[in-house]
Amino acid sequence: MSEPEIENLLSETRRFAPAREFAAQAIAQPGIYDEAEDFVEFWSKQAKSLHWHKPFTKALDFSDAPFAKWFEDGELNVSYNCLDRHVEAGWGKRIALFFEGEPGDSKTYTYLDLLTEVKKAANLLIKLGVRAGDRVAIYMPHIPEAVIAMQAVARIGAVHSVVFGGFSADSLADRIQDAGAKLVITADGGYRKGKALPLKPAVDEALANEKCPSVEKVLVVKRCANEIAWDESRDLWWDEEMALVDKEHVAQGFSAEHPLFILYTSGSTGKPKGILHTTGGYLTQTSYTHKNVFDLHEGQDVYWCTADVGWITGHSYVVYGPMANGATQVIYEGTPDTPDWGRWWDIVQKYHVNIFYTAPTAIRTFMKLGSKVVSHYDLSSLRLLGSVGEPINPEAWIWYRDVIGSGKTPIVDTWWQTETGAIMISPLPGITETKPGSAMKPLPGISAAVVDDDGKVVGNGHGGYLTITQPWPSMLRGIWGDPERFKQTYWSRFPGKYFAGDGAKLDEDGDLWLLGRVDDVMNVSGHRLSTTEIESALVAHPYVAEAAVVGASDATTGQAVVAFVILRRSQLDHTGSEADITKELRDHVAKMIGPIAKPRTIFVVSELPKTRSGKIMRRLLRDVAEDRPIGDVTTLSDTTVMDTIKTRVGLGAED
Repeated sequence: MSEPEIENLLSETRRFAPAREFAAQAIAQPGIYDEAEDFVEFWSKQAKSLHWHKPFTKALDFSDAPFAKWFEDGELNVSYNCLDRHVEAGWGKRIALFFEGEPGDSKTYTYLDLLTEVKKAANLLIKLGVRAGDRVAIYMPHIPEAVIAMQAVARIGAVHSVVFGGFSADSLADRIQDAGAKLVITADGGYRKGKALPLKPAVDEALANEKCPSVEKVLVVKRCANEIAWDESRDLWWDEEMALVDKEHVAQGFSAEHPLFILYTSGSTGKPKGILHTTGGYLTQTSYTHKNVFDLHEGQDVYWCTADVGWITGHSYVVYGPMANGATQVIYEGTPDTPDWGRWWDIVQKYHVNIFYTAPTAIRTFMKLGSKVVSHYDLSSLRLLGSVGEPINPEAWIWYRDVIGSGKTPIVDTWWQTETGAIMISPLPGITETKPGSAMKPLPGISAAVVDDDGKVVGNGHGGYLTITQPWPSMLRGIWGDPERFKQTYWSRFPGKYFAGDGAKLDEDGDLWLLGRVDDVMNVSGHRLSTTEIESALVAHPYVAEAAVVGASDATTGQAVVAFVILRRSQLDHTGSEADITKELRDHVAKMIGPIAKPRTIFVVSELPKTRSGKIMRRLLRDVAEDRPIGDVTTLSDTTVMDTIKTRVGLGAED
């Protein structure tokens, strides 16, 4: 974001104070910030609201910084906290999940129903030889069985690695191999955009030729009844196996620092990073933030987070945080445009959703379509709206409040990451006077600072790098199998401070405005993608000699992938048109990584801008991609190369 754009953003003057009636009944009250001044004691108090099989005696050990241990000598079971304790408290008949399938099928699960299914699934995992500490890969559509599988893996102390169903077979194989997964849980397919999207074939391809020798069995949920290949020695039907196991399972406690899950996110080296989260601190912060940020009134609210379980938002604010709080929630399998763009609002109306949490990408899409898309639905049940995944621009914020929230609902614009595990910066409804486009302040118990290049804290009205200055319970515990990479990636830029690549600016009131990524990881529709990973995919194609990828601002997705490629000399006389070549390359990236990584635009160029040491100057390519004046070229080995590139940009192919 350019300096004029930042200044324009910070010129926002609209303010929205909490409604008096809302504030009076809000879960979080103003004194909570004072209470959290002793952050260790504050988080210790929040942790005690969970059920502990063995109470902890020490809250935090940061003696081996940057590796933190929270509540280490305590023992608990995540699944017990999310299910058993609610049933034992007499809430067994409370609805846990309203499931809405894309084709229109639906199913309701009470907490007792869900507990029964999770117990059976836990017994099935044990029957298949899965033990505490073993890794289980989950590659599923957004259906109840995905939630059940995650809870069952956690229940027996195994470690799940959920891979988003839109990723390719190669991406799936990479993640299975890195984690050493013993079991894969998948489905024949899932419904998306009115079609049955196959999933099992990608698993078969990922496991072909013994590429993933650690995998012993594959459990398959029958969702679409589409024809699939079957390996009798390896594959098992979920439903058939679930019918054969006992319905009772006693949850045992595990150390608060026992691994809970690995979730892979793109890294600047091109190799995905396996972000490791553990048990006690993670559940403490996800449950606390879910209740306070979303003002969840237990037994009264219907909550809907639109995120897929394949992303961290689905982990923290679908599967774990809400269930630890005994919430009633909606999960929807498909896309917001099937059968038409009214689908989400029909679901809000059908289930009387009170709390709605989605991404700015979706909000901007609906903005483009106009208020007529929602005008004939009854959205009066909504009382709080949330935003997640990337910064939300002020006009989208206002549209969200006025059109979806009828001009009265509070909006919580939340900042957090896969690595942080839970929300870190957000307004607290009932307390915070909000500003459209600003995430406002760190939550109670969280300490953040905006620093300059030298790591010095900047004052109000200045920008820099967003850092976290003290440990927090849901923080990542490392990168799976690579502790040095963990230290280098997150803690080396500003010693003693956590930094994961986001820029921010403080306004004159000291409120935070997030400015997006400052490194070579792009944020597309809230999904972090590595430029290096996409470049590697492009260069793997026989047409391409060299590639450079940048993220360019996009009105819908926040950032879009733009690629610059140099073709191999042998392809210069290719009989196909340049449009045919770029289409093939875009499709190749989608196959190698997944559709989310498909470049919006590919420019075929003869040279790339490089320094004398050979480093590609991506900032200059961003200038081209965003159609703005080219910056300083004096450090290039050939200062005329940008003129050559500019003559070619009109030949890029895009959807």
